[in-house]
Amino acid sequence: MKAKVKEDEIAQLLDVIPERIVSAIKNLPDLPRLIEIVLDLGKQPEARFANEKVIYIPGEAVSQADIDYVTSKIGQFTSDNRAGIERTLHRISAMRNRTGKIVGLTCRVGRAIYGTIDIIRDVIESGKNILFLGPPGIGKTTKLREASRVLSDEFKKRVIVVDTSNEIAGDGDIPHPGIGKSRRMQVPSPDRQHAVMIEAVENHMPEVVIVDEIGTEAEAHACRTIAERGVQLIATAHGITLDNLVSNPTLSDLVGGIQTVILGDEEAKRRRTQKAVLERKAPPTFDVLIEIRERDTFAIYHDVAKAVDTLLRGREPQPELRVRTKEGKIEIEKAKEEIPEPTAEEAEKIISEKEKRVLHIYPFGVNRAELDRGLRILSLPAMTALNLDEADMILTVKSKARPNTKIMISAEEHNIPVHVIKKNVSSAIMKFLKFYFRISREESDEAALFEVEEAIKKVKNTKKSIDINPQNAYIRRLQHQKVEEAGLRSESVGEEPKRRLRIYPVK
Repeated sequence: MKAKVKEDEIAQLLDVIPERIVSAIKNLPDLPRLIEIVLDLGKQPEARFANEKVIYIPGEAVSQADIDYVTSKIGQFTSDNRAGIERTLHRISAMRNRTGKIVGLTCRVGRAIYGTIDIIRDVIESGKNILFLGPPGIGKTTKLREASRVLSDEFKKRVIVVDTSNEIAGDGDIPHPGIGKSRRMQVPSPDRQHAVMIEAVENHMPEVVIVDEIGTEAEAHACRTIAERGVQLIATAHGITLDNLVSNPTLSDLVGGIQTVILGDEEAKRRRTQKAVLERKAPPTFDVLIEIRERDTFAIYHDVAKAVDTLLRGREPQPELRVRTKEGKIEIEKAKEEIPEPTAEEAEKIISEKEKRVLHIYPFGVNRAELDRGLRILSLPAMTALNLDEADMILTVKSKARPNTKIMISAEEHNIPVHVIKKNVSSAIMKFLKFYFRISREESDEAALFEVEEAIKKVKNTKKSIDINPQNAYIRRLQHQKVEEAGLRSESVGEEPKRRLRIYPVK
């Protein structure tokens, strides 16, 4: 994979920058790695590079004349405050004061990169509807541009790119050659994207429609309309993971939509869930979903319907992982086989066997999710009860366990023992479970390592830091080793005896 950024393309961006700034950076050895030039009124000009290097241009601060010089040489700013340079992928974004006057510019280098979809080329060629997710700047738009070129040039398909901010095909009336023979429809303002998407299908008979940044309910509905007409749709959406999309009420329709369903008593018992559960409303608009987790790491859900159903049942869907190594080799880790749901007869047998030995704990004023997590980490023969009728015990906090409170009266009426913890925190819940179930030191240590493995998976998926339960220094050292082996970073925080690990995602 090679980024083809011709010197004359870089020169086209520098042509719109004041000469005194250009002269300070044009001979820098890092120039091919330039990301953007920042011009803010009254501040030193900045040149930012891919290696996180920032150079402050010496001399005069940015003046209004400098900003006016740039704006006079580029295209018109649209309602999203973006403009460009014709037939390039460079983007100029404006910052305005309260009266609308431009007081800052971010002049970003646009790079036409070829070969970025070789790792997922078979998916692009499949004809299926594909949705890309990932954090900003990870390369989603680049994938769309390359997909449009491959499908139009190599497969001779009629491809239309709906280009809202001229991000995919550049500024001006003539699109950048990076999209190949694809046709490009520009969008006058972001709130018109959904209308242009429908117009593309109704007026121009495409076989493929490519669109960037699906972010509104109207655009989600337009996607469904396009897919129902048999046109292949390749798009990106606001979100980082499938879980984000499912929990986003505006965009969940892209993966089938979510609705609340009331189950019958028998079905709820078979599933071992509450009677009110979340289920997928309709077939997903997109057949395949690709999470770009890192620039060369892809998680591919080849069956979005199955993945969403798995997620709504409280299990982690298993994507296929593809990684391009530093040597350029593509490694593929197939999705793990999921355990099929038992039949009704199997479920009844499992339930009857489990109910003989499983303790049902009813949490009152105690976080049910944390209790479930503790039971899972410690692999205990217990589960949370949904109501008092099926509870073997009540777990509550000290503030809720005063005499003559509703829960204490109900416990007495149902003849259910009550156990009390001081605070509704994870560490207190874990301490109670270890005491009640007489967890040995060896079992506790094993659970602590299992907990850190679960936390590592969650950090990798959510890209957010996580604190885990307090442990002694020896166990923390083992947990740190697990984190390091997983390629993440951790530190110990808090004071003894509540000192614990905090795990950070990779920057």
